[in-house]
Amino acid sequence: MAKDNKEQSLVPSKNFIMPFILLLLSGFSLHGYELIQKLQNFGFQTLDQGNLYRLLRKLEQDNLVSSEWDTTGSGPAKRKYSITDAGVAYLRTHATHLENYQSMLDQFFRMYSSFLELYMPSFQMRDSIEKSSKNKGRNKNESKEE
Repeated sequence: MAKDNKEQSLVPSKNFIMPFILLLLSGFSLHGYELIQKLQNFGFQTLDQGNLYRLLRKLEQDNLVSSEWDTTGSGPAKRKYSITDAGVAYLRTHATHLENYQSMLDQFFRMYSSFLELYMPSFQMRDSIEKSSKNKGRNKNESKEE
């Protein structure tokens, strides 16, 4: 069951992925496919292409990004997206909000860890499976020696 939980990916909300898109576009003008690849490097593994392109159109309507057709290279023309001045301002504001949110999350996890240490003194931050497998190995070796 633990394996299933590890393999499940979180599906990010559009409000969460938007600052990542703006951050990437603040450094480069990118095609949609390039954006998808870079977002996957951030950990957005379950990103739906259709949703990304709808979000890019919405960002363009809100004047946070602009796009133009890139006809260089071989193959069909591709849309290339860039951040606008309004997008840069939005990114700055959103980064401040995320920083405040991170502070709240840090406080939550400090309290959570304290709670676990207080009410579950044997709780350790290490992987309990690793610890139990080491103990099993010792028990096998001890029984062989006897």
